[in-house]
Amino acid sequence: MSLVLGLDTGGTFTDAALLDKQSRTVLATAKALTTRADLSVGVGKAIEAVLAEWGGDAAAISRVTLSTTLATNSVVEGVGGRVALVLIGFDADVLNRAGLGAVINQDPVLQIAGGHKPDGSEQTVLDITALTAELTELDGQVSSFAVAGHFATRNPGHERAVRDHLSQTTGLPVTCSHELSNALGGPRRALTTVLNARLISLLDRLIKSTSLQIEQLGLNCALMVVKGDGTLLQADYARTRPVETVLSGPAASISGAAFLAGEEDVIVSDIGGTTTDIARLRGGVVQTSADGAIVGGWRTNVKAAYIRTFGLGGDSVVSVNSRDLEGGISLGPRRAIPLSLLSTQQPQIKEILRQQTEQTIAQGTDGRFLLATVQAEALPKWLTRSETKLLYQLLEVGVAALADIGTTQVALGAVDRLITRGLVMLSCFTPTDAAHVLGQFDEFDAYSAELGAQLLARQKSGSGSQLAADGLEAARMVVNTLTNHSAVALLDAALADDKTANAITGQIKNKPNQNEYLVSSSDVLRGAVTEGRESSDDGTKTAVDIALELSLPLVALGASAATYYPAISQRLRAELIVPDHAEVAGAVGAAVGDVRQRVEVLVTQPSIGLFRVHLAAGPHDVKSREKALALARAAAETSAEASAKAAGAAGELSVHLSETIDEVQVGPEKCLFLQATITAEANAS
Repeated sequence: MSLVLGLDTGGTFTDAALLDKQSRTVLATAKALTTRADLSVGVGKAIEAVLAEWGGDAAAISRVTLSTTLATNSVVEGVGGRVALVLIGFDADVLNRAGLGAVINQDPVLQIAGGHKPDGSEQTVLDITALTAELTELDGQVSSFAVAGHFATRNPGHERAVRDHLSQTTGLPVTCSHELSNALGGPRRALTTVLNARLISLLDRLIKSTSLQIEQLGLNCALMVVKGDGTLLQADYARTRPVETVLSGPAASISGAAFLAGEEDVIVSDIGGTTTDIARLRGGVVQTSADGAIVGGWRTNVKAAYIRTFGLGGDSVVSVNSRDLEGGISLGPRRAIPLSLLSTQQPQIKEILRQQTEQTIAQGTDGRFLLATVQAEALPKWLTRSETKLLYQLLEVGVAALADIGTTQVALGAVDRLITRGLVMLSCFTPTDAAHVLGQFDEFDAYSAELGAQLLARQKSGSGSQLAADGLEAARMVVNTLTNHSAVALLDAALADDKTANAITGQIKNKPNQNEYLVSSSDVLRGAVTEGRESSDDGTKTAVDIALELSLPLVALGASAATYYPAISQRLRAELIVPDHAEVAGAVGAAVGDVRQRVEVLVTQPSIGLFRVHLAAGPHDVKSREKALALARAAAETSAEASAKAAGAAGELSVHLSETIDEVQVGPEKCLFLQATITAEANAS
């Protein structure tokens, strides 16, 4: 048998599925809680559980494949390590393009002279001296570096020089933009590079944890990691390219849906703890995004399955719109540990919750707790004094009420920064808790969820009115909000996918800098899915009754799919399919993946009679178009094969070459060559 063990590490659960790929049979499945402080614990329990259910010899397993939503979640939540961005040869306005400034936020940016022209020639001499001077002020202040050079895809020389200097000087991980993408558009390449640098330590921890458990449990086989397009990378190779695993979990889930549902043309929605990931299957195949994946509203250069990711999940933070006169609640994009789950691990919080319900005046910090996700010996050097003090407090007590920690605005600011950096985890009322209160879910502790619902109901809107009459009403409000937002997200994704979308709405446009729905500027979608469509807010009949529905079946995945999606599909008047093993679709999808690597080589004509082949080692000039194209084909094929082998492909490879030649007609029988793109795709056979 060709046995593959698929693992999917999410924000809440780590799933496992054992497949016989030859017979396309799921032999066993299991789930375990993800343990953020030590990922190896949750991974090990999931592997142990699936092996116990199967009952066979672990030595018979030929491969372990790992997908994860942790990278996606970190981007959506804005969580990650502190990164220094080195920009080579860009103008001062570069941070205002492609959302780069918003992504870098308060992290340091170093701009130095250098970079290249569109033809690959040097724009300005690289100023390493200026970089050295600025590095002295960053000692101990960052965890990694991101390097992006002007037209580095045409000549990566300056990026490589800066990378080597940073590695020798600081010893920290360095990511170069040309290593991740050969696309033009410096600001977006820089944005993608920042995300990669920010995620390096996170993926490294996960791979180390998984490798340790594989060894201890007697699995003598290779570990592979799922990329955002559903294909695989060898684990050590993936360590340096974590941004390629953005949408790894969603891509694996969609592949799992195609495997499990057996449907040709459907909308797939995977609800996890942090995000909802939506895609369309055509002919049973996941579509690939040609322009780069959009994650959390950011347009990246990552080639990935065409998946829309929204910050909606069972563990989304529930917040009261306290500054809104109309009140109501908002969900996400941050994830929190549900109160019902935390109390099973930290039972002392039940008494704290009970005491808070007896207080006369409701506080905004009620029902909120903090846990450290880092050990004392691993505290970053760049923390402020207040952040370090707060972390030591949390490490001493294990878990603390936000009301006890966040006693000042300075302390609350430190808490927010630590959550953003992934060093502290928040616990509060979530949709998972609401499902416990409503009797829709009973996996954890319903009593803590009920106390949290009471505290939520007491919160005040901007008008001073109470959010809800009681905890039951507050829980219904949360689940109804999740239902509405999920339905809107599904319609939004379907319209974005539909070629007739522009004709229908006239509003769809790319907003790469904003974490919002593409058509969120209109109330049309919200009105179309909200209960009571026939009446306006004051109870009078509306002048226009809008009704939109999904015309394709809806395949729902995730541990909570059976809980939330019956109501969501009803809002959309869609046929609902929740396939067997839907709760571990990501692990199933991880197991069915394989290695595929794609390489592009560009040929340009900087002057008449001179052809430039932009190779990985740098530009190479020849005087013949035919020789240039032949060199590019050979280089692309060789590079694709080498990349596939580095990515972990075993056995024979098949390589497919394709090319696009851009020319303009300059006479009746004459064309002017502009450029050619040679593409080689190597697949494990």
